[in-house]
Amino acid sequence: MLFEPYDLRGLPLKNRMVMAPMTRNRATAEHVPTPIMVTYYAERADLGLLITEGTSPAPDGLGYARIPGLYSDEQVAAWKPVTAAVHAKGSKIFAQLMHTGRASNALNLPAGARVVGPMAVALPNPVYTDAQGLQPATMPHALTEDEVRVVVAEYAHSATKAIEAGFDGIELHAANGYLIEQFLNANHNQRTDAYGGSADARNRFALEVATATAGAIGPERVGIRLSPYGTFNDMGAFVGIDEQFVALAKGLSDLRLVHLHLVDHASMGSPNAPASLRAQLRTTFNGTFIASGGFDCAKAEAILASHDADLVAFGRLALANPDLVTRLQHDAPLNAPDVATFYTPGEKGYTDYPALSA
Repeated sequence: MLFEPYDLRGLPLKNRMVMAPMTRNRATAEHVPTPIMVTYYAERADLGLLITEGTSPAPDGLGYARIPGLYSDEQVAAWKPVTAAVHAKGSKIFAQLMHTGRASNALNLPAGARVVGPMAVALPNPVYTDAQGLQPATMPHALTEDEVRVVVAEYAHSATKAIEAGFDGIELHAANGYLIEQFLNANHNQRTDAYGGSADARNRFALEVATATAGAIGPERVGIRLSPYGTFNDMGAFVGIDEQFVALAKGLSDLRLVHLHLVDHASMGSPNAPASLRAQLRTTFNGTFIASGGFDCAKAEAILASHDADLVAFGRLALANPDLVTRLQHDAPLNAPDVATFYTPGEKGYTDYPALSA
């Protein structure tokens, strides 16, 4: 099944393999995509659907060094060769919209931008900066209700820019401890207004962003990534987490979002969501279900055969093997990922992984 075509609500995919979104830090210091990013994505366009690295919908969300944005005309122009190159190879591509929220250092932000979040509580982990190396995360400004609505509008604006740049859709990054999950997680979100204090209130920001982006470009072009039980960026489980995420999945399904991308962090050493929750999310969300996290070919085929997922995302395997589909089809040896170059600038560890024909 893995190599069979799939209809993503009218968007034809040539196989059921997805390139997982992976931060690679190869944009310019001003957060504009670079020519080597065109090569990188085009090389991996043997997968049916590519999801880009986390891409900020606004200046405030550019908390990491050299991550791209998608809100200015300059960024749109730089993304267009990427989408054109992927389409030329018969694949589809979604932009993942990732606002870092409090997972940020002000040294990484452009002039006039600020670190924001649901609460004025700093991320306990340091953040890398090109200017001064590892630095403590900057204390975020706690967004007011009016400011939250501005951020929602920024996501919608970015979604329209994504379509202008030639993307087939967007994925909202509501996982890994970034802004949307900062609102979702009761361990961090201690607000007592409309955006905190109950499961429904904590879900509100995610649902408002989903509503706004779906309204801007159509729900068939909007997916979302979730990581309940993930511990990255100081997240983690909390009382009532299963019920809250099932309610969130119901709300997203009612909006007719095109996909729910569920991250399994067990392969990275974090707790995995219980099988019962994964099953509930699968049955609650009436759209395409993408499984992600540590899959090889056999595991991918198994989860598709069991109908517990419709598509399977590959991260490090896709990073290190630009011809991953061909290698899996022929049971060929796989390149090992070079961890030391995951986030460094330049072509090394980015566009120099060999293909079988090389």
